Amino acid sequence: MNNSDLAQILIRAVEEADSSDRLLDAVQELAAAGIEESVPTLIAALGYNNPGAAVAAVDGLIAIGEVAVPPLLELIDDYNYGARAWAIRALAGIGDVRALDTLFEAAKTDFSLSVRRAAARGLGTLRWHQVPPEKVESVQTQVLEALLLISQDPEWVVRYAAVTSLETLAIAIAVTLPEQASQITNQLQQMLDTDVDLGVRTRVKFAQEKIQQQQHQEQHQEQHQEIFAPKIKLQNTEVPEVPHRGGGRR
Repeated sequence: MNNSDLAQILIRAVEEADSSDRLLDAVQELAAAGIEESVPTLIAALGYNNPGAAVAAVDGLIAIGEVAVPPLLELIDDYNYGARAWAIRALAGIGDVRALDTLFEAAKTDFSLSVRRAAARGLGTLRWHQVPPEKVESVQTQVLEALLLISQDPEWVVRYAAVTSLETLAIAIAVTLPEQASQITNQLQQMLDTDVDLGVRTRVKFAQEKIQQQQHQEQHQEQHQEIFAPKIKLQNTEVPEVPHRGGGRR
């Protein structure tokens, strides 16, 4: 049986499910198969009044990845709120930069703290290789500005998610955007000093340690290159042949 035949069988099981339990089982099996043809059905499952099936559908869409992004973005404005929230979770998990504007809006303005949290985490898992090289720095700056704002969210779980994304962003831009990276370290220190939630402060300390570890690794690599560069250069330099002193004797 090929993937297409399997997909049709699993999709039919979802469509014919006549109870919440059977629907959950069918969506879980479809999601686990990881077949591209299942994307429309998994997206439809986001709108069912079945949280377990929605969770399974989100996991399946994340596993399938980039091909799920266009249909999610095309339909997101037409969803009921519940389905839209699940769709944002899926987009955040995939980390495709095409969802950037949607994640920005959700992280900043959505009334659901769980959606804001998912969107904030999604801003830290973006796949930077998808951004044209000439636009990477400007997009990273946009993400930083959004995360600095989100890190002041009234809900601690959203601030916690913002910290995780600030950590990954700091590591990503440490060399290319040092000024922006220092903004992150300053913001993290401010949160460590002032945030009222112990969980957030603990996560900040962990982020600071990870960023410092990365900085030390980069400094070590630079020192290593400086030490060995002269030796490598010397090895690659051609040494002129020295004539034998006794070569001219008769």
